Amino acid sequence: MKKFRKVLDGLTTSSPGGTMGSPSCGSAAGTPTAAPTPKEIDVQETLVSENFQLCKTVRHGFPYQPTSLAFDPVQKILAIGSRSGGVRILGRPGVDCYCQHESGAAVLQLQFLINEGALVTACADDTLHLWNLRQRRPAVLHSLKFNRERITFCHLPFQSKWLYVGTERGNTHIVNIESFILSGYVIMWNKAIELSTKTHPGPVVHLSDSPKDEGKLLIGFEGGTIVQWDLRAKKADFRIYYDEAIHSVSWHHEGKQFMCSHSDGSLTLWNLRNTTKPFQVTFPHGKIQKDGRKESCKPILKVEYKTSRSSEPFVIFSGGLSYDKAGRRPALTIMHGKAITVLEMDYPIVEFMVLCETPYNNEVQDPYAVVVLLEKDFIVVDLTQSNFPVFENPYPMDIHESPVTCTAYFADCPPDIIPILYSIGAKNKKTGYSHKEWPIGGGTWTLGSHTYPEIIITGHADGSIKFWDASAFTLQMLYKLKTSKVFEKPKPGEGRAAELGEEDPFAVQMVSWCPHSRIFCVVGISAHIILYRFSKYDANTQIVSLEVRLQCEPEDIITPSENENNPCFSEPGSHSPQTHHQHPVSPGSRTPDGAKDSIPCLKVKDKMVRVPPGYQSDLVIQLLWVDGEPPQQITSLDLNSAYGLLAFGNCNGLAVVDYLQKTVILCISTLDLYGATDPYQRLTRSPRRNRQSTSEHCMRGLSNFYSDSKKRIRTSYQSLTELTDNQQSIDMERSKSPTSVHYPTSLHNDPRILPEPVASLRASHCSPVFYLLDNVKGPGRKLSLPTDLKTDLDHVNGHCTSPTSQPCSAGKPRIPMGPEGPRLTRRGPGRPPFRKAQSAACMEISLPVSHTEESRENSFSRSRSSSVSSIDRDTKEAITTLQFGESYGRKSDALPTPCLWVGTSLGVVILIPLSIPTDHEERMEDPVTVGPSGAVQMLKGSVLRFGFLDCNGALIQSPYEVWRDLNAPEDPDRPRRRKLVHFSPSSSQDAFGEGHLAVVCSERQAKVFLMPSQSCLFVHNITESSFVLRADVVSLCNSVCLACFCANGHVMTLSLPSLRPLMDVNYLPLTDMRIARTFCFTNEGQALYLSSPTEIQRITYSQEMCDNLQEMLGELFTPIETPEAQNRGFLKGFFGGNAHTFDREELFGEAAAGKASRSLAQHIPGQGGVEGMKVAASGAVGELARARIALDERGQRLGELEERTALMMTSAETFSKHAHELMLKCKDKKWYQF
Repeated sequence: MKKFRKVLDGLTTSSPGGTMGSPSCGSAAGTPTAAPTPKEIDVQETLVSENFQLCKTVRHGFPYQPTSLAFDPVQKILAIGSRSGGVRILGRPGVDCYCQHESGAAVLQLQFLINEGALVTACADDTLHLWNLRQRRPAVLHSLKFNRERITFCHLPFQSKWLYVGTERGNTHIVNIESFILSGYVIMWNKAIELSTKTHPGPVVHLSDSPKDEGKLLIGFEGGTIVQWDLRAKKADFRIYYDEAIHSVSWHHEGKQFMCSHSDGSLTLWNLRNTTKPFQVTFPHGKIQKDGRKESCKPILKVEYKTSRSSEPFVIFSGGLSYDKAGRRPALTIMHGKAITVLEMDYPIVEFMVLCETPYNNEVQDPYAVVVLLEKDFIVVDLTQSNFPVFENPYPMDIHESPVTCTAYFADCPPDIIPILYSIGAKNKKTGYSHKEWPIGGGTWTLGSHTYPEIIITGHADGSIKFWDASAFTLQMLYKLKTSKVFEKPKPGEGRAAELGEEDPFAVQMVSWCPHSRIFCVVGISAHIILYRFSKYDANTQIVSLEVRLQCEPEDIITPSENENNPCFSEPGSHSPQTHHQHPVSPGSRTPDGAKDSIPCLKVKDKMVRVPPGYQSDLVIQLLWVDGEPPQQITSLDLNSAYGLLAFGNCNGLAVVDYLQKTVILCISTLDLYGATDPYQRLTRSPRRNRQSTSEHCMRGLSNFYSDSKKRIRTSYQSLTELTDNQQSIDMERSKSPTSVHYPTSLHNDPRILPEPVASLRASHCSPVFYLLDNVKGPGRKLSLPTDLKTDLDHVNGHCTSPTSQPCSAGKPRIPMGPEGPRLTRRGPGRPPFRKAQSAACMEISLPVSHTEESRENSFSRSRSSSVSSIDRDTKEAITTLQFGESYGRKSDALPTPCLWVGTSLGVVILIPLSIPTDHEERMEDPVTVGPSGAVQMLKGSVLRFGFLDCNGALIQSPYEVWRDLNAPEDPDRPRRRKLVHFSPSSSQDAFGEGHLAVVCSERQAKVFLMPSQSCLFVHNITESSFVLRADVVSLCNSVCLACFCANGHVMTLSLPSLRPLMDVNYLPLTDMRIARTFCFTNEGQALYLSSPTEIQRITYSQEMCDNLQEMLGELFTPIETPEAQNRGFLKGFFGGNAHTFDREELFGEAAAGKASRSLAQHIPGQGGVEGMKVAASGAVGELARARIALDERGQRLGELEERTALMMTSAETFSKHAHELMLKCKDKKWYQF
């Protein structure tokens, strides 16, 4: 039970020695009002540390940088390896598993143990791993590290426990899969080739056993040499030497022919009867030129030679195209009889694999599909139809169709929203897919008991929006929206705005969605906002556009020379919001003196457009260019369907739009928001002279954000980063928070003292996403504290440590001369200047390459800290977060009213009361009025998130309007009226006017205020060495908590309202800005982020979900009986060799081959080995599979025993006959006759 009191006059008592009981955090300004009578408020906090556990759940999307492919034809599951060491295993929809090698080495090759629930991976660090797939979370059972040779190729015959491993030196080793120990049997390269050969044959590029005889191993060397090795006789049956390098080999199922692909674009077919020369040589894409020569072709990297019962054989290969056409797309070629089909691909082919009906290589293959793994896509081609259509991919492999620029996650959505989005999106699906069932259908998956509607929204660089159904750990696209259709397509050379936005002017920066009212809002990189309404009917509409001038005016600038010695305040009346109502420009109009520059970045379509069912644009808001400068990026957004209002802000100010009446009701600078309650004295100064030097790159796009080769991260949210080589400065900043602001405990002793907040606020206060808004154009402001508010600020942040301050000359600000002052401002002639970014829209930061774990974790924090080392710069206060809600705008308010909570990059919280007509007719006609700014509160760091609780600790939801279809036919009996749902703070409480709790979280700390008294009840300093990137008030286990993600990788949760730490896990060091931009929390203990440019990683911090995770994940292995081999018949069995009598154990076992050298390879037991073996041993499936294998082996041995017994009987009979004859011959002879 947590008890806390309302205290009169905004003061709270502090409990010594803790972070929660801080000194007063009441209103920083304003006349104190009498608070209600003190009364104890009891809040039962049910969340404890045992309710939290952090773990990964599932990964969606296309595997980033894929390298290899494998398929189990019996289990019908597919595996994809990647360059980062990840392995994705896919089955039927819902069966999707991600595994990661601890080394992070690239996966070179994958080999399934067919129908045995295991997978072998060969990695670039020359290590083999055996994965157990019989558990929902696969684990490594064994690893084998090669020390002296590099692995180049692996082959595992069907139903064999011996793995052939080829190396770069040309040797072939054999590994026992069960024990993962190297056999002493080795095929050395110098024995495989002839002794007369003078050159090394090259690495092993192919290994396969002959379909005719398993005792014959075909070895292909890169240099063009092919050897068939007799494993029993330990010698070569034949050797082939070809002039062109070999890339792959494929057998005919009868074992009498095989086909090779070569580096010159040719295919050679070899017959075992005559291996001196190829039986056939073809150049599938090589045309004969006029001079009679073949034109040069690209290498054929892989070929598959598959036979069919009902038609001609299939020859499928990748590459081999001619060099004659530049920029020709990669292709997969299918040769079926005399027909040649070329399937052009959008991306280079990494690997392909033909899916066949049988797992036996000595039977007719009957291929039915071919899986093609591209660099950025994954397709399956249907081979059973003559036009070779592709299957519709059930996996979300197109998340990265356009680079993802923002994400949003909504759990526990209204149950009707997913079916309606799916029904609308299904109408726009592509056609022409194969009508057959998806061929990769392995594994089992059930819905599970802990499911609820979940939706993920992704915004993309091309302006598209995708809605995904994320329920039950799956991901399926519901609906796609293209925001670019609202605008005219920019034409090169059309104007300056078009030139700057040429690359991706429609890139989505942030989204806001109300699932109940189905109103959707998109913020774009070109400083535009589009508001959409949902309708089930198509319509003809005229797009309404509003143009907003949200920029500081040049005539408002005062140079330092005019006021340098006479700092003063402006009159309170000069900052009233009403004076700024002339700034919005009506649609289509231009200011008289700036007609050239008062234009938006994009042009909205001005004609009637036909819009299909779904989300239809209702309003477009655009910020205007001012004096040759582009509009600044929009940094915050919130909309409320019940109020019919939309608010947004940037580093220049705040605007509020009434989207019902299509009018701007407020457009005001950040400074004017304070009015008379401004906690700082601000001294303006002249703008920079080079105002256009950095504006030319403002609208550069986001699509290159993902360039990993340059080790750079592009983001539209940053404005300026400055790096210095001053090691002292870096070391000093390492221990200092990047957003810390220290307030002195006493400011009223000497009026000449300029405290350190002047430097700290100007240099350090910045948003977690909009890091340093310092390259904004227009006047900067020097900040100092007014003398009449010094006492109030003592109470606002009196809990902070007091810094040392240096006296300054009267009326003239000075840089504090503390230990860091001279170091930060000094720059000698030999020091390089600060490096500035080029754009406010596109920022590139170089992450430092670190070699230690500590430096890797703190690399982002240091980069940010070092960027604030100069204090002689301009700084504007940005609006970092906005929230509509029912609250108390002033202490004297007795009832909650609509309010807008505003948070800034300087850690200031402002309340703006709103007066909204309640009647439907009045709301559509009468204007919404904005009252003067209410309370002003202070926090350390940029404000990130607001949340509201009632006095019982329950979360107060924002009011909303129930969805109504504006395009539906009119019903005279039931007129369409707005139906609003309100969650007033007093609705859930017995006493009227009880008030509510406001939770405010910034980069550095969290506070809980009691409204309307505005007294601070609890304070918690979240981090001192880093800063919070994402924070949200989420519901979990029928309670609420504050979830935070810090730049140092820590994920934390705090109880509400007491802000008691519940969980702190060092999960993911921030090494990529992509994570910072896409990380988001949601209810029910879930979160997600973009782990790579193509993949979404979902995590949970709920103990309950972690406990139920095994139930919700799919099973990879299912008990399936291995198909029986076809009866070969008497003649084939008699003349086809003795393939079935080959005993690998007798040949490769320790008894016959001996032990391998210990220095050659090292066996490493897997962490999941014991657990995996227990799982396999305890399962009935494992017992059944082992019993069946043992039965097959026993039957085979009995057959062999029967044959040997028959031979012994024949031999005995022969011996008996000869003995009887000898006895008869010698019967009558005397002893002396011998």
